[in-house]
Amino acid sequence: MYLSRVRVDLNGLSRGALFDIMDGKAYAAHQLLWRLFPEYQGARPFLFRQEMEGAEEGGAPRGLPLFYVLSDREPVSIPGLLEVQCKPFSPVLEVGERLAFRLRANPTVAKSVAGKRGRRADVLMAAKYPFEAGGDRKSPACAEAMDTAARGWLEARAESWGFRLPTELEVGAYRQHALPKDKGRPIRFSSVDYEGLLEVTDPGRLIETLAQGVGRAKAFGCGMLMLRRP
Repeated sequence: MYLSRVRVDLNGLSRGALFDIMDGKAYAAHQLLWRLFPEYQGARPFLFRQEMEGAEEGGAPRGLPLFYVLSDREPVSIPGLLEVQCKPFSPVLEVGERLAFRLRANPTVAKSVAGKRGRRADVLMAAKYPFEAGGDRKSPACAEAMDTAARGWLEARAESWGFRLPTELEVGAYRQHALPKDKGRPIRFSSVDYEGLLEVTDPGRLIETLAQGVGRAKAFGCGMLMLRRP
């Protein structure tokens, strides 16, 4: 695997693409990052996460987009558009090792519908649904229910992904996204930012999880599990 930091030269973008990238529109970012693999014709070979430069290091955001990309092949810089800082990524993990992590995920569950094909349901919206429209949906109880649902989604799946969560998670921004399509309804999905500490339970499985990503909406900037030693 290869782990890369990718900076964008905004002068190399069209006006429309510039606005889309600066607005954090995931499909525009996905299309742009495909250009890092000009000779490749198969299924998407990368995961990515978009940040604002400076924010990921705890500093003041500079207003410039920055991408982290994890790929199964080495990306290629595009002069005047995409500047890549890349290094091979072959983590050596041990059972019981504790690592700090960050994750932007799309928390969904399968929902059965009588007589119809099952569909995916947004975990946080499902937690919000019992609260009546209006003031109750802005209440502390509603916020707590959504927060609990977000935590529960990751906690319930951690072991199957090769780790456990020994301390309480931090749950950050919850965003809803709508990606327009040429025909029909837009693609809608949500994302939640997680941060915390994980403990390795199955090193091989966790490395597979890193390569494959977590959850759904991976083509739209979700699923990339970022690790560092605290």
